[in-house]
Amino acid sequence: MSSAALAPSRAPRARVLLAVAPGALLTLLALTGPLFAPRPMDEPVTAPYAPPGPAALLGGDQLGRDVLSRMLHGGSALIGGALAVAVAVTAVAAVLGCFAVLSPAVGRLVERGADLAILLPPVLGMMLLALAWPGGRLAVMAAATGLGVPYAVRVVASAAAPVAASGYVEAAAAGGERLWHLALREVLPNLRATVLALFGLRFVAAVYVISMAGFLQLGPRPPAADWALMIRENAPGALLNPWAVVAPSLAVGLLAVSVNLAADALTPAARRAAVGAR
Repeated sequence: MSSAALAPSRAPRARVLLAVAPGALLTLLALTGPLFAPRPMDEPVTAPYAPPGPAALLGGDQLGRDVLSRMLHGGSALIGGALAVAVAVTAVAAVLGCFAVLSPAVGRLVERGADLAILLPPVLGMMLLALAWPGGRLAVMAAATGLGVPYAVRVVASAAAPVAASGYVEAAAAGGERLWHLALREVLPNLRATVLALFGLRFVAAVYVISMAGFLQLGPRPPAADWALMIRENAPGALLNPWAVVAPSLAVGLLAVSVNLAADALTPAARRAAVGAR
C-alpha cells in the first residue's frame, strides 16, 4: 500500500492523539502532583498573599501556604470524584436507556424522572441533597450522580430508539430473547459512540457540580487542598496575589475543556467501529 493511501488514516489518528493528549497529561499531573510538590501543602512559607518568589513560585495563599504545592495536591480529589460520577451516571443511563425503549413501563418512569429533574435546578438539588446527607465529598458525588442520571437516560433512550426498532432486534424479540438480552446484547453494543460522548459531557458536568459545591462549602472543608475551595478561600486577596485564584481557575477550566475535546475526538472512531460491527 502506498504512503498516499496511508496518509488519510494517519491524519485522523494524529488529530485524535492531539486532542486526547492535553486531558491525559493534565490528569496524570493532577494524580501524581503530590509527588512533585516542593513543600508540604499545609506549611506556611510566606506572608499571606505574598507575590511569587523563590520561597513560593506562585506566591502564598491567605495563610501564607505555597500555592503551587496546594495546586499539585488539589487536583486528584476533583478528578477522581468527577470520574466516579461520570462513570456511574453513564453506566446507569446506558442500561436504563436501553430498557426504556424496550419496556413501556420503564420508559414512563424515565420520562417522569427526567421531568422532575428539569423542574429542580442542578445547584439547588445538589445543595438540598448534600445538606440532607452530610458527608462532604461523598454526599456531593451522590447528589451529582442522582441529578445527572435522568438527563443522561433520556439522551441514551433517544439514541437507542432507532436501534430498538431495527430488524435484527425485532427478530431477536420474535425469537423469544429476554428483555435483558435485547437491551444489553442487541441494543447497547450499537450505542458506543453515544455512550462515549455522554461520558465526556457528564465528566464536564461533574467537574462543574463538584467545583460549585466547593465554592458553596458543601464539599471538602479547610484545610483540604481543593482547586474549587482554593478559589473561594483566596478570592479576597486576588489583587495581592492573583495566582492564588487564577491558577486553580485555569486548572478547572482546562480540565473540563480538555476532557470534552478528547470525547469529541474519540466519538467518530467509536461510531465507525459501531457501524462496522452491525
